[in-house]
Amino acid sequence: MPELLIVGAGPYAYSAAAFARDNGIETHLVGRPMAFWRDHMPAEMFLRSGPDWHLDARGEDTFEAFFEDRGTLPEDPIPRSVFLDYTDWFRARKGLDPDDRLVTDLTKPAASFVATLADGTTITAEKVLAAPGVGYFHNLPEWYAGIPPDRRSHTRDLVSFDSLAGARVVVIGGRQSAYEWAALLCDHAVEHVDVVHRHSTPKFAKVSWSFVDQYVEQTLTHRGWWRGLPLDQQRAIAAEFWQVGRLTLEPWLVPRLTDAVTSHPGCAVVDTAVSEHDVRLTLSEGKALSADHVLFASGYRADLARVPYLSGVLGRVSVSEGFPNLTEGLETSLPGLYLTGFAATRDFGPFYGFTKGCPSAAHIAITDMLSH
Repeated sequence: MPELLIVGAGPYAYSAAAFARDNGIETHLVGRPMAFWRDHMPAEMFLRSGPDWHLDARGEDTFEAFFEDRGTLPEDPIPRSVFLDYTDWFRARKGLDPDDRLVTDLTKPAASFVATLADGTTITAEKVLAAPGVGYFHNLPEWYAGIPPDRRSHTRDLVSFDSLAGARVVVIGGRQSAYEWAALLCDHAVEHVDVVHRHSTPKFAKVSWSFVDQYVEQTLTHRGWWRGLPLDQQRAIAAEFWQVGRLTLEPWLVPRLTDAVTSHPGCAVVDTAVSEHDVRLTLSEGKALSADHVLFASGYRADLARVPYLSGVLGRVSVSEGFPNLTEGLETSLPGLYLTGFAATRDFGPFYGFTKGCPSAAHIAITDMLSH
């Protein structure tokens, strides 16, 4: 029986599994390797971060070490495919061998956890670290249900664009994904793209993400640092993160946003109508847009109830507004069950929705397990 079962095989799971094994914890890693990155991100996508964001809590097998080992310099921006190459390299360096079967249920009938797999077999473990990716938490406005399924998608599901060549697309949202998907649609000969969002038109400029470093370091230096901050300081940091990460977008998008793209800042959709030929969206400013397809670049919102394999333990996990209530060591109210990644952002800060938080989250959770 492994001491630790890690459910998930994305960046946060890799970091935790590697650090657990580095600390002598017998670990079983279950999940299809980097499934969200492979299946729900376009092949032509680029990273916003640089080579300084990595997975290793020991600071050895970093992204920069990968480039050094390969004898190449990092591209700018870094393609998604290169990050996937790094995760494969990291997995090999750390000796990680994910069990790619699907966990369908998790229970704790006695002192140990029992995970049931899709093939009916089970794995028993003393502790479980769940790293559910953001794919479970895609956010959609209430009115999306009125759009026929074949005429709508969320960015997590639209990763191939050839079928929309010559189409009219309305993108709902105004952050990086909204404008990057608009650029990708232009790359694939869309007829027109309307980008609709409530906030003002974002700036396109080169930004530094180094401001995040000090905050992530604080989570390692001071247990429970984020939750101990006064609310006004949390809001100030969140506003800084919003300004750099949300209201300023990458300048390499600009040449790809052709005349086919029209932005509608300060607007919301107030009415929808569907005909045989198109979808008609009425905006708060009074303008009506006709579309062949509506793309929701509306981000993600935590809701632990949407993670299927957690249904068997959810009644024993304290949850507030979709987020788990976590200890300073990332443990839930069910002893031995830990949660990391996007689900931890309320208690540990917005940076834990990004790969930047992987090494520190691994350190926090595994160190906590070792102390028990």
